[in-house]
Amino acid sequence: MTERPEPTSLAQAQRRAVRQLMRVAPVVDDLAVRFRRAGHEIALVGGSVRDALLDQLGSDLDFATSARPEETRRVLAGWADSLWDVGAKFGTIGVEKDGYRIEVTTYRADAYDPDSRKPEVSYGDSLHADLRRRDFTVNAMAVLLPSPEFVDPYGGLADIAAKLIRTPAPPESSFSDDPLRMMRAARFAAQLGFAVDGAVVAAMTNMANRISIVSAERVRDELAKLLLTLRPRTGLTLLVDTGLAERVLPELPALRMEIDEHHRHKNVYEHSLVVLEQAIALEDRLPEGGPDLVTRLAALLHDIGKPRTRRFEPGGGVSFYHHDAVGAKLARKRLTALRFPKTIVEEVATLVGLHLRFHGYGGGEWTDSAVRRYVRDAGPLLSRLHMLVRADCTTRNQRKALALQRAYDDLEERIARLSAEEELAAIRPELDGHQIMAILGIRPGPAVGRAYRYLLELRLDRGPIGADAAREELLRWWAGQPKGASTELPPPRSAPE
Repeated sequence: MTERPEPTSLAQAQRRAVRQLMRVAPVVDDLAVRFRRAGHEIALVGGSVRDALLDQLGSDLDFATSARPEETRRVLAGWADSLWDVGAKFGTIGVEKDGYRIEVTTYRADAYDPDSRKPEVSYGDSLHADLRRRDFTVNAMAVLLPSPEFVDPYGGLADIAAKLIRTPAPPESSFSDDPLRMMRAARFAAQLGFAVDGAVVAAMTNMANRISIVSAERVRDELAKLLLTLRPRTGLTLLVDTGLAERVLPELPALRMEIDEHHRHKNVYEHSLVVLEQAIALEDRLPEGGPDLVTRLAALLHDIGKPRTRRFEPGGGVSFYHHDAVGAKLARKRLTALRFPKTIVEEVATLVGLHLRFHGYGGGEWTDSAVRRYVRDAGPLLSRLHMLVRADCTTRNQRKALALQRAYDDLEERIARLSAEEELAAIRPELDGHQIMAILGIRPGPAVGRAYRYLLELRLDRGPIGADAAREELLRWWAGQPKGASTELPPPRSAPE
């Protein structure tokens, strides 16, 4: 766990909050008056209050109210620019108003059944009770409107000043109610740069098995949010140290392994965290910038094949042959189990499988054909692969690091040159499937696919050769192939008399 950050003063936090709340006052005050006239309490709550105190309040505003969802809908009807049910079964109604995205949720008093993956939703009657059921004290503050009255029954403001993550209720009770809060503690530590209270860490460690009751989808979402923070290392380290990672991402703690029989450590775990940090620092190279979940997952998981492929060599060395291919399979399996979308699963697995390819480049000995294949195999992930390969250099040997950087600079320059000449990103044979069938006189079937792959390999080997030359090469290749009657086109039928 990282050292506790330098505290800030309560007065500083309060001044920031006042400044932020004045900015949103026109919308907030109008909303408060409507609920008061309808006989209901309403308060700005949770992350919105926390962010105001941190001078980070955005355009998303969260409110809690004594009104039930159907009453909230009536109050908001005709006031908002648009209205929708964010999660009516959870008591939340969403609206947009003057550029603000607003969610209004009925006071809650729900909790987990010990054997359930989902909370049992029940509505509460007081703001204080609603705040007590929240995850952390920094999220358990409110501004009761329209007064405004600052409500902080659990010391959230003091914890913001101290930069500390604590729970309103005893952590064992809080994590029993919703075990996902253990992962959220790690996420907020990373997101806010706060330390985690010792009692919270102890409860996370003792209750790590409890995370198994949470659905894979909720674990996935929390892991993704953690990875997309500014400081994911902080949260990931906490997950590993408390044993939570062993239950949700066991491939990560498995990287803390020994290099040889003398128990010296090959710190693949530490290397992976450094690669993640270096990849984050390179995200401005991406066309759309960052944060980028695919790149961060690939950076974190790129070496997870090493524990499975470790071999002790004569003389005391160690090898990890094919850990890239094994790692790709493990990444695909783990991300699928966590219910990540198929596109993310395949993109991360592809990057993990390709991350070592560059190391065969050496001093630039690759042929243009090899460069074309590198680009072809990376496809639309090429920019991310560039980042991952560069981030994967963590050697302290400055001469070696500089040599690797220059080699990859050279490779990128060659890719740029060939791309300008040959449109590498859209590499394909000079002849398409219809042309292949017409030239060879065959109908659709496996033979067309074989011919297309032959022409693609020819294109990769020799670059653009033109349609006429491609036709000649295709016929030469076809002449040496075994022919089956099923591949030939039937003779044309005679025209009716």
